[in-house]
Amino acid sequence: MDDVRPDHADAVLAGLHRHARQLVAELAGPVRRVRLRSGQTVLEVEWHGPAPAAGPPPAPRPAATPTTPAGPPAAGGDGPARSTVRSPIVGTFYRAPEPGAAPFVAVGDLVRPGQVVGIVEAMKLMNEVTADRAGRVVEVLAEDGQPVEYDQPLVALEPA
Repeated sequence: MDDVRPDHADAVLAGLHRHARQLVAELAGPVRRVRLRSGQTVLEVEWHGPAPAAGPPPAPRPAATPTTPAGPPAAGGDGPARSTVRSPIVGTFYRAPEPGAAPFVAVGDLVRPGQVVGIVEAMKLMNEVTADRAGRVVEVLAEDGQPVEYDQPLVALEPA
């Protein structure tokens, strides 16, 4: 049984909401997801579609297991059919979920829409980078553990 008083929980949630607003306002790039925890109270905010550059987060919603879409692919490279998965935020790119683990994708792998192809860490937040279309990985364009810029191409795909 949860012994947290409703008024105390509301105060904690309001404090987390203020902290989220401040954090988002201080970030340089767009934010896709913010999750803050204080004891048993969790505030999770996720933006679907274009993320706001900086500003107040929308009203909190119940926590779920969200996925974060990558930015729209852009044509470029070897041919008109080639597309890229781009970084949704400034940060550090990681090809694997943790050190020593297998990478999310490798050259030659087939990916489906919504599949995680990497992670960009920004201010201790791990932002999943997902493919928005199906394709075959033809090149990993960013080095593991290296800084990346907003909208930087990370993985090159060709239609499968």
